[in-house]
Amino acid sequence: MKHFHRLGELQSLVGQELAVSDWLTVDQARIDQFAQATGDHQWIHVDPEKAASGPFGTTIAHGFLTLSLIPALSESTFTIDDVTMGINYGLNRVRFPNPVRCGSRVRGHFRLLSYEPLDGGAQLTIEATIEIEGQPKPACVAESVSRRFA
Repeated sequence: MKHFHRLGELQSLVGQELAVSDWLTVDQARIDQFAQATGDHQWIHVDPEKAASGPFGTTIAHGFLTLSLIPALSESTFTIDDVTMGINYGLNRVRFPNPVRCGSRVRGHFRLLSYEPLDGGAQLTIEATIEIEGQPKPACVAESVSRRFA
């Protein structure tokens, strides 16, 4: 885990990879919980028996589940001592080039695209690339925009 004392330290890192997360296993329980929370019960996600004969040979995570893992994955990557609050501001671009099969392990690569000073903080645009262990294409590439306040 990388450690920054002050939010302003990130300004000089625009264009650079900030960190890589720990691995996280996407199991059927997580997929089912996401389906329950969102109401998306498509068989490709929640019916292992039917999905076994489907195009992926098993269930797959929802694309939006994969996207929603960005905060959990980034939690293990870096800390900023003087940040007291952060909020999601939006997304600029999201793509899902490869499905996450049930039981796969994923991890996030985080690259700082921009740093814009705000009164009392900064707006960060971070490219999050979610890698699937053993796969050549990532599961998700997203530009996440957040506001962090010291």
